[in-house]
Amino acid sequence: MSAAPQLSAWLDGVGLIAPGLPDWSTAAAVLAGQGTYASAPSVLPAPALLPPAERRRASRVVRIALASGLAALDHAGLDPAGVATVFSASTADGHNCHALCETLASDDQRVSPTRFHNSLHNTPAGYWSIATGAMAASQSLCAHDGSFAAGLLETLVQVGCSGASCALIAYDAEYPAPLAAARPIPDAGGIGLVLSPSRGPRSLAQISVSLSDAPVTALADPQLDALRLAIPALRGLPLLALLATRRAGGAALEYLAPLSLQVTVSPC
Repeated sequence: MSAAPQLSAWLDGVGLIAPGLPDWSTAAAVLAGQGTYASAPSVLPAPALLPPAERRRASRVVRIALASGLAALDHAGLDPAGVATVFSASTADGHNCHALCETLASDDQRVSPTRFHNSLHNTPAGYWSIATGAMAASQSLCAHDGSFAAGLLETLVQVGCSGASCALIAYDAEYPAPLAAARPIPDAGGIGLVLSPSRGPRSLAQISVSLSDAPVTALADPQLDALRLAIPALRGLPLLALLATRRAGGAALEYLAPLSLQVTVSPC
């Protein structure tokens, strides 16, 4: 491809929850080669900010989205109530989808209103506004396995247009059988990033992105690369690996074939 225009911003906070990687500090050590990866089920914190009724209804998709996003904003030292958000996921709530299909396949096809509103792709964004009191703009999008890259592009555009910080919250969770046969995501995983238009006291790096036709960057550790491929939201792990090593470099992230998203990181 010919040279493509770049979008840039400063990265001020990271949140991560994934199988065997319960938080960003643990993941940073593993991705930098200073710790050993050990696979384990994702641990999803209870959404304590939600009122009791909504907390009981919160699905695994909602819990992974809230936990990874709140961790990123806490890392950046920002109040989530005042930060715009971009929610990006390759799928919606698999368990809820399964329950709706069971209802529609039964003799009593009356769909629960709670089930219905939890089936929408922007449900995590709604729970986020309830939990945080956020009134800032929010986008919810999907680009199948390229959803992390699409969300990162959208977040950078929001930062550039608004001149204010914006949080990317990329997440996915598993489907139960038999839907799992068509979409075999093994567990929940989420990445939260806080991007800002200018360097601040908590900035970790400047990142720049552009569209590319370069092959997607794989992780050197076979187990970590298998994790990257298993959960679509974790297609962003090569970017996090650059942040973890604290060295300047680049990586090509999966986007919409034949395009990839070239990301360049310059640590502070």
